[in-house]
Amino acid sequence: MSADTAAEPARESRRAGPVVGFLRWLENLSDTQYAYLLLTPVFVLLGIVAIYPLLRTFELSLYAVSTDLSSVRFVGLDNYVALFTGEKNRFLPGGTTFLPTGFDAASLLDSALVITLIFAVASVLFETLIGLGQALVLDQDFYGRRWVRAAIIIPWAVPIVIQGMMFFLMFDSSVGFATPMLADLGVVAPTNTLNDTVSATFIIIVADIWKTSAFMALLILAGLQSINRSLYDVARVAGASKWQQFRYITLPLILPTIGVAVLFRSVQAMRVYGIIDTVSSCTVVPSLSCMVVSTFNTHEGTSAAIAFVTAAIIGVVVMGIILWQGEDAI
Repeated sequence: MSADTAAEPARESRRAGPVVGFLRWLENLSDTQYAYLLLTPVFVLLGIVAIYPLLRTFELSLYAVSTDLSSVRFVGLDNYVALFTGEKNRFLPGGTTFLPTGFDAASLLDSALVITLIFAVASVLFETLIGLGQALVLDQDFYGRRWVRAAIIIPWAVPIVIQGMMFFLMFDSSVGFATPMLADLGVVAPTNTLNDTVSATFIIIVADIWKTSAFMALLILAGLQSINRSLYDVARVAGASKWQQFRYITLPLILPTIGVAVLFRSVQAMRVYGIIDTVSSCTVVPSLSCMVVSTFNTHEGTSAAIAFVTAAIIGVVVMGIILWQGEDAI
């Protein structure tokens, strides 16, 4: 037997090895299958850091834990039934309720769900409008544009605790300077401003808008800069006005970007807690996250039920935005 003949089985073995077989399998995958294969680590990580905690939260919501943590009792969906019927309201801080007990202003402002939705809608709406305006300005070519862009990021970079203390000191009854000016206009209460639900909610919304408009502006600016500038040249030649260029070119092309920005901000706004705790308190401005934190140590099942309902509401909001934007929102 010659040396070439003896080496042939070894070469054939290498061709049929596991590595070669795996590479051949990869080559035979379609583009869609290959894309899902690359996304597999992301799905695994998402399952570990997001889906498992959510399922664990739902599991905890099915149990009633004694105050001293000495006993755990399975109660099924009783925590959810008690939450939506108002039986759990006695465990919430102050006069806070989960759902409003009536349709008058006092009942609505005592509801953590209503306050959370008011905060989310108002803050996201104004942040989007202000961010769009800032992005349109920053998209223009002018002297010092880089410095202006850097300056806009500063509020976004301020930690929530520092931001909260800033607005607390601005509206504190003893040292605040902003209360008299706004009180003369009837915007906030002239005394005990931060202990008034309406005034404190307004201040917290303004604080959030001040901080997060920059985030919206940066995302929308990225969408603006991806637009082909030749489209505007053609529009100008055709005699289109600035408004027509914005309406028929700019706005349709940045709507997907705005949809993504609104999606991110809506999720964050529905989880508001830190700015409330630093500017006022959860008893004055209740939110869903405040309820979760305040009930966790003493009523773990109730806390888990509120957390899971909050996650479900966020999921509905996310799906609504995705359906509104279609595939472009993903």
